[in-house]
Amino acid sequence: MAKLQLACSCGTVRGTTVDMNAKTGTRIMCCCSDCQTFAQLLEQEENVLDSYGATEIFQIPVSYIKITEGNERIACMRLSQKGMYRWYAQCCNTPIGNTMKASIPFIGLIHSFVDNASINDAQLTENLGYLQTKFASKTVPLDQQASQFGVMSKIVFNLINWKIKGLHKPSAFFNENGQPIVEPKIFKV
Repeated sequence: MAKLQLACSCGTVRGTTVDMNAKTGTRIMCCCSDCQTFAQLLEQEENVLDSYGATEIFQIPVSYIKITEGNERIACMRLSQKGMYRWYAQCCNTPIGNTMKASIPFIGLIHSFVDNASINDAQLTENLGYLQTKFASKTVPLDQQASQFGVMSKIVFNLINWKIKGLHKPSAFFNENGQPIVEPKIFKV
């Protein structure tokens, strides 16, 4: 097992994960309009979105991430008042990941914040494929589309399992009172 090494593009915000392996979390390509909007607002489309307009995401327990440098450079946005918390490094606008509220043990860690060599070292599971393909910038071939039911079942199972294990704490993104570490900027898109 190996840890994922985390860093924004300028190297100011850095971190690591607990040991990861092929059974840790879920790996998907998300084509949803919110993921695309997040990349666009940060002016990071070239670094985040693939040719289908998808973002590669590693869904893991939020407590598996430790930010070791640059905490003061972490920023947050929400695309609506009740939308997901979308974390990024404000020094260079590198997306970090997406979380729900503090009590939900989940982060969708965005690939551009993860060192590629450490992905190989951790031998993460294969990507399950593309989701939310109706928002894709071009047609995703059927053999590359993930089973919506299969992926959602896995995500729900993981969330229940992680919640039972208390993997929502500690969080690099929420304080002990369940409040975000920084006030999110709300975008109305």
